[in-house]
Amino acid sequence: MRSNDAIHLGLMLLALAAAYLMPFELLLLAYVVLGPAHYFTEISWLHDRSYYLPHRGIAAALAIIAVVAALIDNASWFGFAMWGALIVCAMLAATTSAIESMLLFMTALALSAIMYSSGSSLAVIGILIPTLVHVSLFTLIFMVLGAHRSGSRVQAALVAVYLVAIATILLLPPTAEVRIASFARVGQDYFGNVGPALSRLFGVPGLVLDTRLTSLLAFVYTYHYLNWFIKADVIRWTAVPKARLAAMAAASAASTALYFYDYAFGFTFLLALSLIHILLEFPLDALALRQLGAAVQGAARGWHAARTATAAPRSRPASSTVSKRARRSR
Repeated sequence: MRSNDAIHLGLMLLALAAAYLMPFELLLLAYVVLGPAHYFTEISWLHDRSYYLPHRGIAAALAIIAVVAALIDNASWFGFAMWGALIVCAMLAATTSAIESMLLFMTALALSAIMYSSGSSLAVIGILIPTLVHVSLFTLIFMVLGAHRSGSRVQAALVAVYLVAIATILLLPPTAEVRIASFARVGQDYFGNVGPALSRLFGVPGLVLDTRLTSLLAFVYTYHYLNWFIKADVIRWTAVPKARLAAMAAASAASTALYFYDYAFGFTFLLALSLIHILLEFPLDALALRQLGAAVQGAARGWHAARTATAAPRSRPASSTVSKRARRSR
């Protein structure tokens, strides 16, 4: 096992243990302390790659949409903004022809009509995309792609450990008590709508931000941030001028300090900053989904080809059978 993989595993297990011991405190501290550092460094990394968009001006428009969305009180309109931005980014970054773009647009339009007619579906999408979908689902997709590209069994095992950790929290939830009551109240303000959204999505009534869900969020958020930081040697997000790196560190510290200085304004600022980085990552997320689909398709073809090659010797060629019969007739 490489040292980086060992560190990766250690941090994942550390996040899991902390999520069991102090889920409410970990969730808030991860969001407030680790979050800004992740947002600024990833935006910097995406900027150097033109945000995987044809024009950087589109990224500026996405940032403006994110700031406006942070100020929207209507859950359905917020969900529409998230959903629409994701579809537009997918059309720009993940399609390779006008036909693909048109098919994606028509499919998204049909899904939008279905969600609109069902009432609160857009609101559910708006809650889950910037939370569980972003920090857990897309993290898993990038882990799977990394393991596939490297062909590393260790990285594949890390994917399995991540899934087992999530299953463990869901099946064997922690019983930790709230140590800092104010953290629990703030967590309810931040993530209290995730439980009802999941309840609506899966048809399970009564889901709330209890210890189980808080522990799950604490783990996936903490690991999401740590997973980014430990990939510095792989994707080289630290390969920037020292002045920019220092500016990002200062901005991250100031963002955290702002939250503790003024909770109301700090919450709005962190929400806007978080949404900016989420929307700017949408093109990369869409591209990763396409690459994952191609990888699955390639693996399926390889499996089918191997199965066909294995079965081929079992079938006896017709010419061989005819020649044997001819020899017998002689």
